[in-house]
Amino acid sequence: MKTINVAAAVIFRISDSGAKEVFAVQRGYGEFKDWWEFPGGKIETGETPQQALAREIKEELDAEISAGERIGTVEYDYPAFHLSMQCFSCTLVPGQKAPSLLEHENAAWLNAETLKTVKWLPADLIILDKISAML
Repeated sequence: MKTINVAAAVIFRISDSGAKEVFAVQRGYGEFKDWWEFPGGKIETGETPQQALAREIKEELDAEISAGERIGTVEYDYPAFHLSMQCFSCTLVPGQKAPSLLEHENAAWLNAETLKTVKWLPADLIILDKISAML
């Protein structure tokens, strides 16, 4: 089975009310249209996961991030491929505008109470408990 190596940005912020939130996006295309995920994408040859995240977030959201520690790696078998997804704690670079949806149909800042209210992609579900504990 083919393995696809990706990096996912788990982007955190503190809301105006003081709650910690994480950014999620809703797919607007493909087999998993309307499902939610953490933004990111394929790690290209010669890229570090952090470099891939910077490139993917710029391409998908027209935003710049600062990638921090690796939260974990998700290994998941979809019917057509094996996904190896490295997840990193990230923040938006200060002073920029809000992310723009260039590839996704929707986005949301979710807190501990709302994190599990959206329909997550199967691979992203695996790391949700760890992320919930960070909120």
